Amino acid sequence: MLFAIDIGNTNIVMGVYQGNNLKHYWRISTDTSKTSDELGVLLNQLFGYKGISFKDINAVVISSVVPTIMSDIKIMCEEYMGLKPLIIRHDIKAGLVIKLDNPKEVGADRIVNAVAAIEKYGAPTIVVDFGTATTFDAISSEKYYLGGAIAPGIDISVDALFSRAAKLPRFELKKPDSVIGKNTVECMQAGILYGYIGQVDGIVSRMKKELGGSPVAVATGGLAGFIVPYCETVDYIDPYLTLEGLKIIFERNQC
Repeated sequence: MLFAIDIGNTNIVMGVYQGNNLKHYWRISTDTSKTSDELGVLLNQLFGYKGISFKDINAVVISSVVPTIMSDIKIMCEEYMGLKPLIIRHDIKAGLVIKLDNPKEVGADRIVNAVAAIEKYGAPTIVVDFGTATTFDAISSEKYYLGGAIAPGIDISVDALFSRAAKLPRFELKKPDSVIGKNTVECMQAGILYGYIGQVDGIVSRMKKELGGSPVAVATGGLAGFIVPYCETVDYIDPYLTLEGLKIIFERNQC
C-alpha cells in the first residue's frame, strides 16, 4: 500500500492507496508542536480503526508547505514504518515544466495538483485550491505550469472580519437566504459567500481568456464544496486531487 500525505498550514490530508484505489482517507489538524512519537501514536490509532497496520504500508510520498513539521513526519515514517518517504520538490520528476521566474518558489501542493489535473482533465487547465490560502494555478496546452494567483483563504477572511471589527459577531459559515441580508449575521454570510463566488469567477474567467482554447477548471480543498456549487466558471470539484497527484508523481519516480 502507498501512504500519501499532504501537509498544509491548517490541515494534513492523508490517504492509503491499494493499487489505483484510495482505500482510506483522513483529514487532521496541522499541529507543529507534536513530536514524531505523538504523530506515530495518532497514526497508529487512525490505521487501527480502519483495520490496517504500519506493516501494510510499503511506500510513503509527502508534499508539504510547513517546513517546521516535515522533520517529525519524516522521522515518524522512518521509525514507525521503516520507510524513507519520497518528498515532493520543485525539481522532482513530475512530468511538469515550471515556467516561473524562480521555480523553487512554487509550493509542493501546487505542483501535485497541477500534475493530477493534467492527468485527469487534460490541458489547458486551471486548478483552484481552497486551503488556508485560495490558490489559482494555470497550466497551458503544452502542459507548462505558468503560475497563478494567491488570495486569502475563506477562514482567514472570516477571522480578520471578526477580529478587526469590534461589533461584528462570530457566525456560522453557510448560505443565507438572500444576498441582501436582513441582519448582521446574514449580511456577513452573504458578503463572504458571494464575495468569494465573485472572486473565483472573476479570476478563473480572466485566466481562461489568457490561456486560450477551452481550459477546464477544477476545484479542490476543504471548502470547495461550499463555494463552487454557486460558481459559473468551475467545471469540476475533485476532493482527492492532491492525493491523486501524489500517487502519480510517486509512480513516475519508480525506476
